[in-house]
Amino acid sequence: MKWSLSFICLLWGSSVVFAQKNPLGKITGKSLEGATVSVLHPADSMVVKFTAANKNGDFELDQLPLDTYLLSVSAIGYQPFISTPFRLTEQSPDKIFPVIQLVAAGKELGNVTVVAKKPLIENKPDRTIINVDAGISNAGATALEVLEKSPGVTVDRDGNISLRGKQGVLIMLDGKPTYLSGTQLTALLSSMNANQLDQIEIMPNPPSKYDAAGNSGIINIKTKKNKQKGWNGSLTLGYGQGRYWKTNNSLNLNYRNEKFNLFANYNQNINEGFTDLHIIRTYLDETGKTPTAYFDQPTWLKRSRKNNTLKLGLDYFLNKKTTLGIVGTGFISPYSFDGNSTGYIKNGNGHTDSVVQTISDNTLKWTNGSLNLNLRHQFSEATEISADLDYVQYTQTNGQLFSNSTYLPDGTLKSFNQIKGDLPATIRIYAAKTDYSHSFKKGLKLETGLKASFVKTDNTADYFLLLNGQWAPDYQRTNHFLYEEQIQAAYLNARKTIGKWSIQAGLRFEHTKYHGNQLGNPERPDSAFSKDYNSLFPTAFITYTADTNNIFSVNIGRRIDRPAYQQLNPFLFFINEYTYELGNPYLQPQFTFSYELSHTYKGWLTTALNYSNTQQYFSQLFRTAGNVTILSEGNLGNSQSTSLTISAQLNPTKWWSANVSGTGLYQKVQGSDNNAYIRSEGTSGQFNMTNQFKITKAWAAELSGFYNTKSRDGQFIIYPFGQVSAGVSKQVLKGKGSLKLSARDIFFTQVITGDIFYQNVHERFVQRHDSRVVNLSFTWRFGQQFKESGRRNNGGSSEEQRRVGAGS
Repeated sequence: MKWSLSFICLLWGSSVVFAQKNPLGKITGKSLEGATVSVLHPADSMVVKFTAANKNGDFELDQLPLDTYLLSVSAIGYQPFISTPFRLTEQSPDKIFPVIQLVAAGKELGNVTVVAKKPLIENKPDRTIINVDAGISNAGATALEVLEKSPGVTVDRDGNISLRGKQGVLIMLDGKPTYLSGTQLTALLSSMNANQLDQIEIMPNPPSKYDAAGNSGIINIKTKKNKQKGWNGSLTLGYGQGRYWKTNNSLNLNYRNEKFNLFANYNQNINEGFTDLHIIRTYLDETGKTPTAYFDQPTWLKRSRKNNTLKLGLDYFLNKKTTLGIVGTGFISPYSFDGNSTGYIKNGNGHTDSVVQTISDNTLKWTNGSLNLNLRHQFSEATEISADLDYVQYTQTNGQLFSNSTYLPDGTLKSFNQIKGDLPATIRIYAAKTDYSHSFKKGLKLETGLKASFVKTDNTADYFLLLNGQWAPDYQRTNHFLYEEQIQAAYLNARKTIGKWSIQAGLRFEHTKYHGNQLGNPERPDSAFSKDYNSLFPTAFITYTADTNNIFSVNIGRRIDRPAYQQLNPFLFFINEYTYELGNPYLQPQFTFSYELSHTYKGWLTTALNYSNTQQYFSQLFRTAGNVTILSEGNLGNSQSTSLTISAQLNPTKWWSANVSGTGLYQKVQGSDNNAYIRSEGTSGQFNMTNQFKITKAWAAELSGFYNTKSRDGQFIIYPFGQVSAGVSKQVLKGKGSLKLSARDIFFTQVITGDIFYQNVHERFVQRHDSRVVNLSFTWRFGQQFKESGRRNNGGSSEEQRRVGAGS
C-alpha cells in the first residue's frame, strides 16, 4: 500500500512535466452549427473528447495525445457521420477535415422536442450495454425482470444471477458494489423500477480498475441522471395486472446551468404477487433404488411489496476542470408474505402416515440510506484525478409467525405448535477510493488507484415457542451474529495503441480481513472465526483491428468470489418444520481464471469463446438429518466451464431490427462434501432474441423472449424454461410523451422445474410466480433546455460522458 501511494504521488508530481513536454495533436473541421463532434477510440468506441460546432459550423479539438482515433459528428434530425480510423503522429500531429455534410434523417419539425433513439443492445469489445428505455416490454418491469431477459444472464428460482451459465456475479449500482447477495440482493432488485434505470453494463472480464469480486464478471446498473442544461424532467405512470395488480411510478427532475447541476428522482413500486412451490422428496434405501418414504409439500405464498425510493444530488462546477458532487439515496420497502403449506408424509408404498400443515405470516421492512461525496479534477487534457467517499446503511426488521399442525390420516389432530421469530439486521458500509489517470505521448495511458472498504453487519434471530399460552425463548434456534470485513485494494492499469493493436494490462492487489462472532445463549456457547489473506488479480486485453470489418480480441483475468455474510453464520435457520438452512464459517472464497477469444465482424456480429477454471468452487449443498433437509454451502473443489457466445445485431428491413444472442456452455464440477464425492458435467444453453418494429414515425412494436435449456450444476438439474414478451408504443404530445402497452410471459412458461440428488434423497420441485403481467405506462418529458455555447464545459461532466461512452 505504501508503494502504491508513493507511486501515485510520483506519477502525479511528474504529470505536469509530461504534459508540457509531450507533443499533442489537434483536429479541426467544419460541419453544421451546433453539431456534436466527438473523438473516439476505434477499439472500444469510448469518447476521448467532444465539443460542439460554432455558429459557422467550425470545430476544433486540441490537446489530444498522439494516437489512433475515429471522428463522430451528429446532430438532431441528421444521420450520424463516423470517419475511418486515422492517426495523429509526431510528424503529422494535426488532422484537418473538409466540410462534413450530414444527411437529413427526415423532415424538420417546428417547435417539437426530438429525442434520439438509442439501440436496445450495444456490443462492445469489453462489455454489452442494455439501454433499458429502448425496450418497450421493459415498461412496468422490475430491475430483476430486466436482467433475466438480458443476453447471457440467467436468474434461477431463488433469484441468484448467473452470467454465461456461471454464478457469482458482482452487481453494482452506478459503479459501486451493492455489498448484498442472496435474498437481500433479490429483494433490492425486485423493488427497483425499470424506469429508474438508464443502462445495464454486462462485463464478463472487467479491467483491474474494478473490484475483483464476481466469479463470472460484473453487471453495473446505471440509474438515470439528466445532463442536459436547463430545467427539465420526466413523469412516468404505470399500471400492471397479472393475477394481482401492480403499479410503477416515477418523477425525475433536473436543473443545470454553468455552475450547478441539481437532480431529484422519486420512484414508487407496489407489487402484489404470488409464488407457487411444489416439492416432492423421495427417501431411498441404502441401495438408492427402493423408496422408503415420501414427503409431498405444495406451498402457496401471497406476497405484497411496496417500495419508495428518493435520490437527491448536486454537482458544483468550481471551474472548467474541477467538480464537487454530493448524492443522497434512500428507500423504504415494506414487504409481507403469507404462506400456506400442507405436507403429506407417506410410507414407501405411498400411503399417507400423517399430514403437516404450516401457516406462516411474515412481515419485513427494508430501509436504506446512502451518501456519496465525489471530486473530479482535470490537471490537463491528459491528466485527471477523482475521489469518492461513501457511507451506506441497510436496516431490516423481520417478524415471523409459524403455526404447525400435524394430523393423522383420518384428520385427527396429533400435535400443534407455534414459533415466533424476530430477526432484525443492520449492514453498515464505509468506502473510500481514488483514481488517477495520465495519457503519455504515443498513445500510452496509465491508470492507478486505491480503495478501502469496511463492512459491519449485526444479525439477530430471536425465536420463541408458545408453551402453555406463554412465549418462551427457543435457544436451539435463537442466535446473534456479528461480522466485520475490511478490504484494501490498489491497482495499476496501462493501455497503449500501436497501429492496429490495442494493448491493455493491469494488476490489482486486494487484502481481505474478516472476523465473525456467533454470540452464545444459555444453551449455546460463543464461537468465533477469522481470516486474513492477500490476493493478486492480473488482467490483460489485446485487440487487433485487422480492417474496418474485423476486430479480434483476447482477454485474460483472475477473479474472486467471497462468501456472503450470512453464509458464514454457523447456525440453523428455520424455514419450515422439515427444512432448515445452516451457515458454514469454514467456507473459503473461490478463485477463477478466465480466458476469452472474441471476433467482431462489421460491428454487428460478435463471437466469443471462453474457458474458466474455478478453484475452491462453492455451491449450495443439501443433506439430511432424519426426515429434515438441511441446506448449506460448501467448497466442492473444482469447476471447469467452456462457453461459446454468438450475438448479432440484424436489420432485415428499414422497419425491422433484431438483437439475437446465444450461449452454449459445457461445465464439469467435481469435489467432495462430508466424505461424499460429487461429480457433475453437462451442457446447457441460453438464447435471447428481441425484435423491434418501426411501424410509423409515432408507432413502434417489440417481440422478445428468452429460452434456457436443461442445465446441471453439482446436486442440481434444472429443466428448460423461458418466456415470450411483446409490446407496442406510441409517441404522443408532439413527441414529448409516450404510451407503452406490454405483456410479459404471455404463455406463462416461466416455470422452473428441477431435480436435486443428495445422499439417498431425490427431490423434485416445481416453482411458478406471478410472471404473466400486462402493463400500461405513460411517460411525459417536460422542461426547457438552455442554448449551448460553442465550446462545451469539460469540467465535471466529462467523466460521466466518458463512462457512458458510446452508450450515449
